[in-house]
Amino acid sequence: MDNFILFLLSLPMAAPKGSHSLWMHATYIKGQTPFPEFSYVLLLDDVTVLYYNGETKTLIPRGNTTTEDDVFNSNVLLTISDYIQSSFMNKWAIATQNVNKTDGVLALQRLVVCELRDDGEAGQMITRDAASGSTTDELRYVDKNFTYQGHLNVSAQLLKIHLEFSMRRHENLYQPFCIKTLKGYLEKRRNQVNRKVKPRVRLIQKANSDSGGFRVSCLATGFYPRHINLTLFRDGQPVSDHEITGGDLLPNGDGTYQMRKSLEISADTHKYSCSATHLSLDNKLDITLEFEPGEPFKSVIPSVLALLLVFGTGAVIYKYRRRRAASSEGDYSSALSE
Repeated sequence: MDNFILFLLSLPMAAPKGSHSLWMHATYIKGQTPFPEFSYVLLLDDVTVLYYNGETKTLIPRGNTTTEDDVFNSNVLLTISDYIQSSFMNKWAIATQNVNKTDGVLALQRLVVCELRDDGEAGQMITRDAASGSTTDELRYVDKNFTYQGHLNVSAQLLKIHLEFSMRRHENLYQPFCIKTLKGYLEKRRNQVNRKVKPRVRLIQKANSDSGGFRVSCLATGFYPRHINLTLFRDGQPVSDHEITGGDLLPNGDGTYQMRKSLEISADTHKYSCSATHLSLDNKLDITLEFEPGEPFKSVIPSVLALLLVFGTGAVIYKYRRRRAASSEGDYSSALSE
């Protein structure tokens, strides 16, 4: 169920470097599915810590090694869960008014993030809603300032009432509870979220059969936490972003991450390199590729010729010795017969 929710929710967002965050991925589904109509997962940074089933109204811990009953007030969290489910039900008619509700499976989604800055103070809190994978509106609460962006088809008066109510609830309930819960999980799982794993970085070139040119790719994998800067250079100068493909942060099966950035090149004589900076590295990691795209096998040919020469010479010597041995055995047999 966790993977299903995360797959549905295509709302990319990253916490600032050095901070910690608590994430809620909530899904409200209408249609025939094996999943609850309403559910959510809680993540500390990128570690799943809790799953909520709206049908049974149960809070299920995930991946904990010690008891975490004192991290949050379960009654308050259940109340907040009811608030969120109710808001989904209210938005359902608005978000799907132009959709045939009898066809297929439709989903509303919500991403709620609160941040704890590295100085221990509360950062921004964001609530972002989506219908069928497209963002409908976003509420952002930062330092008691409240902003809204969205295109829901509601009257200005109704929207004003909704925003005033949301601001009071964020200020008095949502953010204080989220920050307190975030700090509680940090205390319990500090070693898990503060671990640092160095990236393995490779600079690879491959022929591109479609274009007839070549692709230079910088791959960093196996690193944690997920914040990383990966830069491709041409002759010591950063390659512009519009030339780069890839760059998406992807998870590995062991809880680490990977990122790949690629550049399409033709036959030229430029020198390419890649630089990675990460919290686990004392200094940036530089990888260099010196390669002549117009003659990709130039450096290989002398080696191949040398190998052929060695093996060819060995074969000639082997045959010569066999013939000498056979000739000696014949002379020795003749001498014995005489």
